[in-house]
Amino acid sequence: MSKKLLLGFAFVAIILFLGSQFGQYLTLENAKAQQAELASYIDANFVAAALTYFFLYIAITAFSVPGAAVVTLLGAALFGFWSSLLLVSFASTIGATLAFLSSRFLLRDWVQRQFGAKLTTINDGVEKDGAFYLFSLRLIPVFPFFLINLLMGLTPIRVSKYYLVSQLGMLPGTAVYLNAGTQLANIDSLSGIVSPTVLASFALLGLFPLIAKWFMAKLNKTPQVETK
Repeated sequence: MSKKLLLGFAFVAIILFLGSQFGQYLTLENAKAQQAELASYIDANFVAAALTYFFLYIAITAFSVPGAAVVTLLGAALFGFWSSLLLVSFASTIGATLAFLSSRFLLRDWVQRQFGAKLTTINDGVEKDGAFYLFSLRLIPVFPFFLINLLMGLTPIRVSKYYLVSQLGMLPGTAVYLNAGTQLANIDSLSGIVSPTVLASFALLGLFPLIAKWFMAKLNKTPQVETK
């Protein structure tokens, strides 16, 4: 067994360990209970608190620790909408990219060796239209965040493209959660934040690039009528 594969299993084990040990603390009830105490500390130490939150969010995202949604809501309640939007937008994308790179470095070679022939079509599709697919997945918040990071790391999409598309694609969903987080005290459950209407809107936004691409491809295949 290769060293990379062993490191890959170790990475998955670390994720499972962190999720079991710390996921229980990243709950909505715990966030609401700590809000007042944290707010008083932030008032006196805004820069230090913002940097701590930023790097903590990167770590939570990079290691796929359950509870990122709660940390997002708490960030809005503590730092306000615009400050938290800046912090969360960049921290979540950096963390997602680190998870993506971990998957690529540790698991991609093994997966491609084992299933390369079966993945040829997928690899070719991602090479050609990877940005469209990734943008759609990022806009639709029903797909597990960590799973997108890990699976995309197995594909040939460029790191720079992955980062930029993720930054833009995750922004609407991040804004929705942060807007709700400004009223953290009134939130009783995470399920009520993203309503069916909001989910449907994101789904339409996510499908739009693919539909537009399909339409343009059909349009380009339409025979042109020559004019004299």
